[in-house]
Amino acid sequence: MTTYDTGPQSAPRPSFFNDPMIRGIIYQVVVAGIIIAFISWIIGNTAANLAAQNKTTGFDFLWRTAGFDISFSLLPWSRASYYWEAFLVGLLNTLLVAVVGIIFATILGFTIGIARLSTNFIVSSIATVYIEVIRNIPLLLQLFFWYFAVLKSMPAVRNSLELPFDSFINQRGVMVPRPIPDEQFNFVWLGLLLAIIGVIVLRRWAKKRLEATGQRFPVFLTSLVILFGVTALVFWVSGASVAFEIPVLERFNFRGGLQLPPEFVALAFGLTIYTAAFIAETVRGGIQSVSHGQTEAAASLGLKEGDRLRLVIVPQAMRVIVPPLTSQYLNLTKNSSLGAAIGYPELVNVFAGTSLNQTGRAIECIAITMAVYLTFSLLTSAIMNWYNARVKLVER
Repeated sequence: MTTYDTGPQSAPRPSFFNDPMIRGIIYQVVVAGIIIAFISWIIGNTAANLAAQNKTTGFDFLWRTAGFDISFSLLPWSRASYYWEAFLVGLLNTLLVAVVGIIFATILGFTIGIARLSTNFIVSSIATVYIEVIRNIPLLLQLFFWYFAVLKSMPAVRNSLELPFDSFINQRGVMVPRPIPDEQFNFVWLGLLLAIIGVIVLRRWAKKRLEATGQRFPVFLTSLVILFGVTALVFWVSGASVAFEIPVLERFNFRGGLQLPPEFVALAFGLTIYTAAFIAETVRGGIQSVSHGQTEAAASLGLKEGDRLRLVIVPQAMRVIVPPLTSQYLNLTKNSSLGAAIGYPELVNVFAGTSLNQTGRAIECIAITMAVYLTFSLLTSAIMNWYNARVKLVER
């Protein structure tokens, strides 16, 4: 009997409901329908409850007079200000403590992280104790400690402790000199901006030069010379001046200067100390992830320990450090909402607290507050992801 080759046979087509692609589409449609139905039910239920309580919705309350005081504000504030101004005050106060906390937590965290890897037993032990103690105490409890046990136990105004540079500390906070630049100082800011642009251009040129010739240019020292040199030159040529208003003790309080309330000091200090402990562990892990052969290779080139760390180890460790460092920045920004527990007028305290209680617009106030923190998180992530893309290892 003779057989003939009819060519490759196609696999039998599955039935409609047994087709994996069809089933995947059906599952997605069902899940999407359940989510839409759930959201619709929440919206309808909320609208019915608000109607039963004779409550209105909308954002018209933002243009009403707030009628309450705010203890610390970067903007002019009075009882006659509007709720949208209260929102801006809380927003700026949150940004202030977040930026200050991120800067100092980064500096302290990198220092402690490197110190923990020190060959000096005392230095590494102190760093280890700091990390293990601070990480395992709740942040809210630490804020209570710094606010009630430390700052509130300071002497009264008339017995203020004198600090360096004409600064004072007492129960009402920290008093420091207030810088008062003249109108010509705007040229100094412009010169500083141009210097920063010049440093960016210099760094790009040095990187291309290194890739093309293999010759390293002293970018760090040159950048410092450009920044300080251009700023000092513009300051001298423009005739700008900066006066400092010194705080002076009078009968009941200080006059002049800049007063940092104890709520701000406690929150910024607590966030810095707490977050730095986690950043230190991130830095330690990142440095230890670099192959020991890199250290030996740098030592064989005659580089000193500080140069090995700055030029070889840390740049490679940053590829491991940046992703978890982003999470710590996000945590610090969101943890600033704990300032409401010690009376710091940040966004949650001012807008999602006092404003909400006075207007009864819970949905609007909470939605705006959530949108702000979401925006902060997305912007921080975008900036850190951009930096991570620049330092990550490029495979050929």
